[in-house]
Amino acid sequence: MSSKILIVEDDATLVRFLSECLQQNDFEVATAANGPEAVRQAYSERPDLVLLDVMMPGMDGWETCARLRELSDFPVIMVTAKSSEADKLRGFRLGVDDYVTKPFSFAELAARIRAVLARTESARGQMQRVHAAGDLIVDVDKRQVRLAGKIVPVTPTEFRVLAYLIEKHGQTISEEELIREVWSTRESSDASIVRRYIWLIRRKIEPDPSHPAYILTMRGFGYRLGTTPLGPLDEK
Repeated sequence: MSSKILIVEDDATLVRFLSECLQQNDFEVATAANGPEAVRQAYSERPDLVLLDVMMPGMDGWETCARLRELSDFPVIMVTAKSSEADKLRGFRLGVDDYVTKPFSFAELAARIRAVLARTESARGQMQRVHAAGDLIVDVDKRQVRLAGKIVPVTPTEFRVLAYLIEKHGQTISEEELIREVWSTRESSDASIVRRYIWLIRRKIEPDPSHPAYILTMRGFGYRLGTTPLGPLDEK
């Protein structure tokens, strides 16, 4: 079965070209010209991935992304001319999975879509469903993080970062490995994104984020979980 891609873009010409490109690459396509329509389409169509423009009249891409995240954790790729690091950080804070700046080649876009879909499918197929590190529990099936029994609200990208770190408990994970596994890219310039997400996660799970006990920085090497994990659990 082909994957369904929802294109959210107010430029009708670009929508036509993107639709043709994706259909030629065996994707099913749905389209929306603005934010409110995107939310309605996402609810009814249940796409496998969303291509989301930022600069739209009315409800822009940032607000649309936040609304989409309330519906589901399906992957989102931002497609935009806004290429500053601040804009990318804003997108990743909202939980986007990749960030493609205009102009771009259709071949590159199709490759990025396949990479994100493959990573998402791989994450859903993990055998070990629940991991623990002391009082910190990451439930892959429920897409849920709990600390001392209380649910910790995290974005989809924060969840993937934390889930990968706890899955690799006892190992030091480099920024390059996190970039490759969480964002499906090898661009070294994205290291600042990793540091930003580590900071955001620490604010949510650490008793004292300035002196972390869970996510430790191994200077010159990367990050590792600082408590002794209990490993995969068999929850009833």
